[in-house]
Amino acid sequence: AVSETNPEIIKEKDLERKKKKADKAREKELKRQKALEKAAKLQAQQASNNQKKSEKKMVKRGGKEENPEEFLDPPTPFGEKKRISSQMAKQYSPTAVEKSWYAWWEKSGFFVADAKSSKPPFVIVLPPPNVTGALHIGHALTVAIEDTIVRWRRMSGYNTLWVPGMDHAGIATQVVVEKKIMRERKLTRHDLGREKFVSECFTMDEKSSRAVTEAFVRLRERKFIYRDERLVNWDCVLRTAISDIEVEHIEIKGRTLLNVPGYEKPVEFGVLTSFAYPLEGELGEIVVATTRVETMLGDTAIAIHPDDPRYNHLHGKYAIHPFNGRKLPIVCDATLVDPKFGSGAVKITPAHDRNDFEVRRRHKLKSINIFTDDGKGLYRGAQGNEMRLGICSRTNDVVEPLAKPQWYVNCDKMAKEGLDAVMDEKKKKIEIIPKQYASDWKRWLENIRDWCVSRQLWWGHRIPAWYVTLEDDELKEINSYSDRWVVARNEDDAQEEASRLYNGKKFHLSQDPDVLDTWFSSGLFPLAVLGWPDDTEDLKAFYPTSVLETGNDILFFWVARMVMLGMELGGDVPFRKVYLHPMIRDAHGRKMSKSLGNVIDPLEVINGITLEGLHKRLEEGNLDPKELIVAKEGQMKDFPNGIPECGADALRFALISYTAQSDKINLDIQRVVGYRQWCNKLWNAIRFSMSKLGDDYVPPTNVNPDDLPFSCQWILSLLNRAIFKTIAALESYNFSDAASTVYSWWQYQLCDVFIEAIKPFFAGSDPKFESARSFARDTLWLCLDNGLRLLHPFMPVEYEMDLVDSAVKSLRSLANERRERSPNSGYDSSVFRRPAFVLCRNHAFAEIISSHELEIITLANLSSLRVCHICCS
Repeated sequence: AVSETNPEIIKEKDLERKKKKADKAREKELKRQKALEKAAKLQAQQASNNQKKSEKKMVKRGGKEENPEEFLDPPTPFGEKKRISSQMAKQYSPTAVEKSWYAWWEKSGFFVADAKSSKPPFVIVLPPPNVTGALHIGHALTVAIEDTIVRWRRMSGYNTLWVPGMDHAGIATQVVVEKKIMRERKLTRHDLGREKFVSECFTMDEKSSRAVTEAFVRLRERKFIYRDERLVNWDCVLRTAISDIEVEHIEIKGRTLLNVPGYEKPVEFGVLTSFAYPLEGELGEIVVATTRVETMLGDTAIAIHPDDPRYNHLHGKYAIHPFNGRKLPIVCDATLVDPKFGSGAVKITPAHDRNDFEVRRRHKLKSINIFTDDGKGLYRGAQGNEMRLGICSRTNDVVEPLAKPQWYVNCDKMAKEGLDAVMDEKKKKIEIIPKQYASDWKRWLENIRDWCVSRQLWWGHRIPAWYVTLEDDELKEINSYSDRWVVARNEDDAQEEASRLYNGKKFHLSQDPDVLDTWFSSGLFPLAVLGWPDDTEDLKAFYPTSVLETGNDILFFWVARMVMLGMELGGDVPFRKVYLHPMIRDAHGRKMSKSLGNVIDPLEVINGITLEGLHKRLEEGNLDPKELIVAKEGQMKDFPNGIPECGADALRFALISYTAQSDKINLDIQRVVGYRQWCNKLWNAIRFSMSKLGDDYVPPTNVNPDDLPFSCQWILSLLNRAIFKTIAALESYNFSDAASTVYSWWQYQLCDVFIEAIKPFFAGSDPKFESARSFARDTLWLCLDNGLRLLHPFMPVEYEMDLVDSAVKSLRSLANERRERSPNSGYDSSVFRRPAFVLCRNHAFAEIISSHELEIITLANLSSLRVCHICCS
């Protein structure tokens, strides 16, 4: 929700939004109507121009003439069951096939999980995407895999719960919002102030905020959380500490010029500069070499190695700072150096973000008379130096090591428990898939460091800690005294605790302006979404969750922290299995990047998009002009004709088929296009089958394989084998193998062989094929019924309603038979309703029929319906 301070602005924007929405709706409806008219005219013209062909088809169909109107896709009111055309269209259309189903599924309650259900629970939490992040193909991969798992488990009779969420993503969101404000209003966040800046987006979710506060307080009470002054990764653009995951290291081989935010000219890196400090009393000099020559301006001491024969006799003496003439003590122990401004560290002040990189320029050094080239100069030369340079992935700024007081979580005990939960056979509670990532888990948790959870941002969960300033304190700034912090659930509790600690003294409370690391709140996700810290029914029924599915890049940053916090605060691991999917790259194996123009929005694959549309999306982003040119060139090379409409089913199936156990996916859109064409083949196979089954077809109650023709026996045998292999692959999380098995059965066995083999049975009305035609129909029905079930986890089809429809037809058929046997019984189905029961082959079928009891009773004109399956007593 967007918050504005001026109600007139709100009203104006609302009206503008409503007008645009209405205009867009009218335009869309007009296009749809034109398309319908065009399709109707085209089909009518084709019917008129091909009368002879139409007559032949009419003969094959038993005299029924095709009507173009029967092929049109009728509109479906939102939330109602999809309305189907009278005849299956001759070409597969993803838009026509896929639309309207989801709204009906949702309205019908198919996705609702019941905490009181007797069915076994199966729970997945969706890795929460960034709230302001653009949708990309990685999200589609995550959703495709998780939806496959959930649909399969729902079909298998589980009480399934799939919990979505949204991560406020502190740094990422703040960067996006700051760029947006600067682009649209030419303001920084400091121009707005903290309160107005946060209102630009939306407040934190209240339930999540409460869980975060409770977790911080409990961990503090249990001595896991403490405050300390240590070196952190500091970003001078964001003005905050950042986590290791936000730092990318680049290799510098020698002298290199790099663009740094805030500097017009490139800055020199990869150079080791040597200079001398003259010693007091004309005792000579000490030569120091550094890659950060600008930091010498803040030096307060010189540390020498105690075993260095050149200098160890100088311990306790002084050097003279060449710039300001200060006396610098010479020490043999670096711990004696002031950690804030010691040699090699960086002094950060409000005036400027770092000791200026401009100092590195030789003319600057000369101008301040530090390094002059005459005989009295202190410059001792420079040489190329290989080094690793930390760069912030969010801002491209050079990361600085900065000593700063922060809040930390001691992870030793929690990490040991998380390690044992995966690696210790006696305490094992979690399985990591693929198995090779267990070694990464072991390496990280065995070498874990305490976790810095403070961030100097405005966008995030505020740290629930208050600083106590006493009336008689000499120093009034926050953190002047390190032992004055009170952690509490709210300010009233903090006031009460401070009154107890400083009984009788006057004081003032100031909340810590910092926010918590995003990973802290994300680490609580499985607990918070189920209602923790309250002991809710959902928490009792659905915690621990069943599977965590996520990318392998955040195994430590998110997964490990969920395990640690879940075990400590929730009393158990947050999930039983961890499935790590590969990371998606482009067809050339490059990491997807906006600046390269190779980021793919899944909606653009589903709906299709022109090259101009791809360019427009880039222009509306945050790329600078140079990056925009490179990105457009990349799009022209990879998508010269744009991206054709592929549909959701084809995209999902392609992504699933890519998940063979490896760490990278090189995604080629042409492969998705190939699966879209395959969908067309499936469509035609079903279209053929439905034309042979006919409107009055009643599925068999049972089929004896021994009576079937050879081709029917063969396809059903292969179907059983495909079912077995698919279930085995899904059980072992080999989604690619499962998709491949389903694909092979449909493509190479059903479509290419079986359908072709039975076509002669339907070529005419030869009596000798009557029995074969009947068996072929029954076999086709079994293949479609079970084949669509196999496809459903990967391509959500409408098989549930097909099952309901077949049940209704069977019940109507039984009612007709009853009337025919007793014509004089006086039974009138329009007045009297009869009870009925359905005997299902398994529990999953029984669940589907039960969930549609109302529809079946209504459509079959029943008084009641009893559902059971073969295992029932």
